[in-house]
Amino acid sequence: MLQGSDFVGWRAVQQDRVEAALDAWVSADAPAGLGLAMRYAVLDGGKRLRPLLVLATREAVGGEERAAMRAACAVELIHAYSLVHDDMPCMDNDVLRRGKPTVHVKFGEAQALLAGDALQALAFGLLVPGDGSVSAELSVRLCRQLALAAGASGMAGGQAVDLASVGIALDRPALEAMHRLKTGALLQASVMMGAATGSADESVSHALSVYGASLGLAFQVVDDILDVTTDSATLGKTAGKDAACDKPTFVSLMGLDGAQAYADQCLDSAHEALASSGLPQVDTLHALADWVGHRVS
Repeated sequence: MLQGSDFVGWRAVQQDRVEAALDAWVSADAPAGLGLAMRYAVLDGGKRLRPLLVLATREAVGGEERAAMRAACAVELIHAYSLVHDDMPCMDNDVLRRGKPTVHVKFGEAQALLAGDALQALAFGLLVPGDGSVSAELSVRLCRQLALAAGASGMAGGQAVDLASVGIALDRPALEAMHRLKTGALLQASVMMGAATGSADESVSHALSVYGASLGLAFQVVDDILDVTTDSATLGKTAGKDAACDKPTFVSLMGLDGAQAYADQCLDSAHEALASSGLPQVDTLHALADWVGHRVS
């Protein structure tokens, strides 16, 4: 298993690489201040978990590094666009994200809507570069994976269910189904896009898919726990918002102890899936799972 200091060092290096790539690819030159809103939404904040999953999986399968960095940044752009839109008054109506005012608070609702739209378009543009650095076959595969994870059968569909579930007591299967779409789909896609840059066979791909799905569910359960146990300054977003909005959560369904036990169960499933993959270099993916499970923000 990758030791703590080794993982922290790896994570810091990769986060810096992702930040530099995003800084280069998200230009301030878009008209009428749009580029500034886009950069505000993406740069200087966030754990970069999704890009890290892409890059760690790429390492595990021996994939193409340049394609993986584009995939990592594309996933992060989709994540950033979703946060911009989710925070708007028509959805979660939040004023704090990553420790600073949300994009619509800073730039206005119309500019925030456009910034999200532009970030989404840029994400797919990164996956189809005109310089030959990513093969056409791989570009198509990555675009399809990201589109399915972000659209109605993934993140957007899960958000629709979330909005429709306010004030409704969902049972565990329904709550899991919602979060496998809303949160889990993009995290799972991050793993599978990293795998796509290499040549993982069917059994390895299945193991990585189970790892990504289990990790995605663990992430959401921990998020629900932190929403009721951590203050806004630590979280970087408004704490207690789920309860205030009467949203169903794993904590409201299971209680704190039950939710923590379930998060641990999901993490165990992620570790077991990696162990079954047969891949020799999965220490970083194991460490990422533990980071998700024990994070404080």
